[in-house]
Amino acid sequence: MQLVLLSGGSGKRLWPLSNNARSKQFLPLLEKEDGTMESMVQRVVRQAREAQLTENITLATNASQLDIITNQLGNSVSVVTEPERRDTFPAIALAASYLKLAKQCADDEVVVIMPCDPYTEAGYFQTISRMAKCVEDNVADLVLMGITPTYPSEKYGYVVPISAGTENGYSMVSRFTEKPTVDKARELLKENAYWNGGVFAFRLGYMMNIVRKYLQSDSFEDTRARYSEFPKISFDYEVAEKAESVAVVPFNGEWKDLGTWNTLTDELHHSVIGNAVMGAHCENTHVINELQNPIYVDGLKDMVVAACPDGILVCSKKHSEEIKKAVENLTPRPMYEERRWGTYRVLDDTKYPDGNHSLTKSITLNAGKNISYQIHHHRSEAWTFVQGKGIFVLDGVEKRVKAGDTVNIPIEHFHAIKALTELTIIEVQNGNPLVEEDIERFEWNWSE
Repeated sequence: MQLVLLSGGSGKRLWPLSNNARSKQFLPLLEKEDGTMESMVQRVVRQAREAQLTENITLATNASQLDIITNQLGNSVSVVTEPERRDTFPAIALAASYLKLAKQCADDEVVVIMPCDPYTEAGYFQTISRMAKCVEDNVADLVLMGITPTYPSEKYGYVVPISAGTENGYSMVSRFTEKPTVDKARELLKENAYWNGGVFAFRLGYMMNIVRKYLQSDSFEDTRARYSEFPKISFDYEVAEKAESVAVVPFNGEWKDLGTWNTLTDELHHSVIGNAVMGAHCENTHVINELQNPIYVDGLKDMVVAACPDGILVCSKKHSEEIKKAVENLTPRPMYEERRWGTYRVLDDTKYPDGNHSLTKSITLNAGKNISYQIHHHRSEAWTFVQGKGIFVLDGVEKRVKAGDTVNIPIEHFHAIKALTELTIIEVQNGNPLVEEDIERFEWNWSE
């Protein structure tokens, strides 16, 4: 069985901690049994493996999330990156093409698609196993997970079964209803409808037949290059609602979307995370601080306070769902990112009257990792090494560097750095424009 996790999101609902490069599923805020912290995507991958669901896990994601996925999951999963944000159908079509054309999976291979960030329990993955078994037994071309509703919600789509009974562990599907009004949702619950959990199982050949309606190719690279030829439409509309043979397998265990501060803080084991102190007069309040500056709060009720280089949030929990639109234009660029080689944090971003622009970062490379051999066309850089040891390359010449050393990198000069131990650099950029896209990468063979 092939498990595909869909990882998307624009990163606004949990502002300021989440951004375009670090969406909610990558925030390391959930505590494991051993007391260490993990992100939503790390939790889901761990749960899938603990359930012995499959070792074949692929993440379908946007290219901007590749580095943070590599940083958090290493090489334990395959990653398929869409060249542009479209919708769930093209993302799943691209993932299916990867399984067929790059991994050479057979047409009868069972594929399960699921979100990468549900907050759920072991029974969820047992339900996925039952879904896969239904596909293997040819119960239906497409098998969905139906979440047993706990209230008449207008946030979810609904799956209406033909009958209420699930003697064989599944029901055939009568119809779908997308995000109804609360009154309509109440009527649907009387018809024993389920929430659409966004989990789908099918044989790979079934999906590839749909893919070929839009794009014929014998190469995954060619398919990815022609990604814009897929229609920008959801999987539910393009596939599920058009399918002639659909079954639903119910799941009635714990299942939450931790997509707002209100829902996320319900699952945090500690009311304070990071450099903060809470006074004795707070009630149902959480503080998450990623800044070095301390935070003290007192006298707050039903509040969330979150601080990081991207901004500071002070909000009542009941109004936290309104954040996304309010902060749309607050942060012009991510101020903190996880990359495949480590992390960086923006310390200062200043534009001067003469048109010059300076940007100061604290960059930490993990031991053994490197930043690629590269040049910039619009900026010079000055690096001060403040911790660790590494190998620095400038225009093809390698040299050892350590804490206390400084180097200058003029515009249009080739450079790279490799960390021999954990290595921290203070980088000062000068130029205009100062954007992450001002980079051209080349190959470099390290001497050690």
